[in-house]
Amino acid sequence: MLEPGAAVSTSSAEDLIILKAFGAREKDWLDIEGVLVRRRGRLDESLVWTELEPLLELKGEPGIRDRLRSLAERRRG
Repeated sequence: MLEPGAAVSTSSAEDLIILKAFGAREKDWLDIEGVLVRRRGRLDESLVWTELEPLLELKGEPGIRDRLRSLAERRRG
């Protein structure tokens, strides 16, 4: 239990998607799908791409970008 007035830091849904997409394990994709479902219409996708693109360039795995785009489009439609 937290003490009264204690501060708790959390990650945003966008941050979680970025982290999970970078990891790109099968479990991560399931987690991303869950976030997309719960945050449908309330997700700052431009922030996700702005933060994720440089990381994907460093990682050198373009398949991650394609998979996330496809998953996001399916959940949007």
